[in-house]
Amino acid sequence: MIMERLGLRARLYLASGSILLLFAFNVGTHLWGSYARSESVLAYRDATEATTLVRNIEQGLSTENQRVQVLAALRETNAPIGETQREQANDELTSISDQLRALGGLSNTDTETAFREFYKPAADLLNEWMLFYGNYNDVTVPTSLSPETYTKTLERLSALSDQHNNVAMERSTVIDNTIQLTDRITIIAFISSITITLVLILTLIRTTNASLFRLRVGVEKFGAGDLTHRIDENRDAGEIANLAQTFNEMSASLQTAMADLDDARSDAEAANEAKSMFLANVSHELRTPLNAIIGYSEMLQDEVSDGVEIDRDQFNHDLTTIIFSGRQLLALINDILDLSKIETGKMSISVEPFNAAGLVVQVCDALSPLLAQNNNRLDLHVEGAKDVEVESDAAKVQQILTNLFSNACKFTKNGVISVVATVDEDTLHLSVADSGIGMTEEQQAKVFQAFVQADSKTSVNYGGTGLGLAIVSNFCDMLGGEIALTSTPGQGSKFDVSLPIVPA
Repeated sequence: MIMERLGLRARLYLASGSILLLFAFNVGTHLWGSYARSESVLAYRDATEATTLVRNIEQGLSTENQRVQVLAALRETNAPIGETQREQANDELTSISDQLRALGGLSNTDTETAFREFYKPAADLLNEWMLFYGNYNDVTVPTSLSPETYTKTLERLSALSDQHNNVAMERSTVIDNTIQLTDRITIIAFISSITITLVLILTLIRTTNASLFRLRVGVEKFGAGDLTHRIDENRDAGEIANLAQTFNEMSASLQTAMADLDDARSDAEAANEAKSMFLANVSHELRTPLNAIIGYSEMLQDEVSDGVEIDRDQFNHDLTTIIFSGRQLLALINDILDLSKIETGKMSISVEPFNAAGLVVQVCDALSPLLAQNNNRLDLHVEGAKDVEVESDAAKVQQILTNLFSNACKFTKNGVISVVATVDEDTLHLSVADSGIGMTEEQQAKVFQAFVQADSKTSVNYGGTGLGLAIVSNFCDMLGGEIALTSTPGQGSKFDVSLPIVPA
């Protein structure tokens, strides 16, 4: 029931509003009846006044027609009329004309057409009589009296009179019907108001008692130790629903307190595990290039100390390995320092112009040893950014591309690393794609998180600290750009970076 879905305040408002609405309906019915009666009375009064005017006009036209006919016969005997008689005739014609205008003012939608049909021949008739009186004493001017105009005027006047009589009868009937209808509606509305008011009050009492009963049962069960009991919030609304919701939230909070503690303990253990794994990965990643640097340095030292002839190719190879390992070590340290600066908000941006295509080629050349480690092939396309000057932080753009390229080389064997650079309107687009191991949707969801790798086995099989992509994501945000990832397990991954060529 609707009342049960409302709060206490809403129920009281509904009951009070319904009663006021019924009262307003009664008042409105009375006002409508009064208005309808007033309109009908006014229309009836106008119709009766119009009927009286029609009779007066008809009498005036008849009298004047008789006078004109007599004077027309006397005119044939050359009997003139005096100025006083002419003025009297003009006054009577003016009076008839005024009555015509008054009759027009009493016309409505029902009689307007009939009045227009009557008014024209009547006006023509009055004009004929005015000319007749004006030229009466001038025998050289022939009379222009038309009996047809007078007959037509009387016919149209009779039709207009019938219209006004019909309106008067209709309005009289409407007045009687309105009075009867208003009285009937008023009685029905009064009885309905009393009935509905009683029903609303009884329903309000019943629904309120039911809502309070459900609250009492819930409190009693809670007091007895049943923390699983819930009060049905959908049965009520407003204040009662809020009470039920508060009760349910309190029960749920108590019920899940232990579960929350277990979850917190599990989260802490997971955090410690992630921390331990990160430290282990960092230690491994630091030791690997350090061991290479130390090992190859000792070998070179031994060769120099022995005084034997040095194999220049081997010597150069060992130096290249040392330099490469040093760069690896430096890159790892830089990643840790960069992430620390980002998290503390101390990372700054240095904007300068640079050639986009040249920077991409430089990065790919510098990382060519990584490409050769896993026997990968580079597919480079920079034609879309050739000879284009870009204003941004060149160092950060370089690191973005370096981290993406290093990742692609690390997770791809005997495959293809595709690097594409284009400039479209005001945006620099960098794309790094590989044909490596790829990632699942779950792995993609956390690949940009710091200290987290796509899979726990990744660090064991491929190494790494899980910082590279986190730094890439942060740098893209700092430069006002964005990065997108598409990947398919076993088929490879593609990173698309979009950066504004002029910072905002």
